[in-house]
This record gives sequence, structure tokens and C-alpha cells, in this order.
Amino acid sequence: MMKDLAYLDAGSGSLIVQAVVGGVAGVAVAAKLYWRRLTSRFRKQPSEQD
Repeated sequence: MMKDLAYLDAGSGSLIVQAVVGGVAGVAVAAKLYWRRLTSRFRKQPSEQD
């Protein structure tokens, strides 16, 4: 009786794969933005010489 709940058709598998790939892509973009913001604080600022 419980084995009927474990069935995944092709559409369900595709949806799961798309969700995982989208999540990984979202995390990668967020990490890139925050990495730039973090490293910009530690970069040497160009000094203005007159």
C-alpha cells in the first residue's frame, strides 16, 4: 500500500532536476555578488596625489 506513494514519473524527475539546477545557479550568483562586496572592503584604495 505504501509503495504507491513512492512512484515518480518522468515529469516529476525533470521538475526535481530543474529545481536543483536552479537552486545551484541561484546560490552561485548570490555568492558572486557577496564575494565582490566583501573583497571590495579589503582592497587597497587608490590614493589621490596632487
